[in-house]
Amino acid sequence: MRAQSLARLSANDFEAAINHLHITSDIDKVPNVPGKPKSKRRSGCPVSISLEMFGDRWSLLIIRDLMVRGYRTFKEFQESGEGIATNILADRLHKLQGTGIITAEAEETDGRKVNYRLTEKGIDLAPVLLELLIWGAQHEETGAPCALIVEMAKNRAAVLAETRRRWKERDSTPLIPKFGAGGLRPWRSSGRSK
Repeated sequence: MRAQSLARLSANDFEAAINHLHITSDIDKVPNVPGKPKSKRRSGCPVSISLEMFGDRWSLLIIRDLMVRGYRTFKEFQESGEGIATNILADRLHKLQGTGIITAEAEETDGRKVNYRLTEKGIDLAPVLLELLIWGAQHEETGAPCALIVEMAKNRAAVLAETRRRWKERDSTPLIPKFGAGGLRPWRSSGRSK
């Protein structure tokens, strides 16, 4: 079944088709399937394992855009201003789906279009993204408004609760604005006063 045909199915039919394919394939029982082998983990370290799943900049930016900018489509990610090539974007979306961080869903109004969404596993990365945002604004010149970052740092729990609420309710209203191209001083740097 082609991906376009799957996109036209309702959510329930799509899930049933995938489950049927998985059950009938006995994929877990097939030894030595040719193709790209699963990569062996470098270590049992949780940080290392996490970085293998989402540790490159493009994956983190896709997660950021899903989480706080309300982006859902390939086109929105491509036009985010980060300059990601289409082949890299397609690869990272596929990789994030494979690790269970995001899911692809047929758009309700047009089954030919795909919307991406964070899974529970993906939304659980909200504290990580928030801390990266705060850390970057504290220590580097960024396009992030200092007042916004200071407020987010002071109200971490409220920001995380709002991020999760928007995810649960499928509210795609941006949580933070699109930042400029840099030039704003760090709002707190080691050894320097504000």
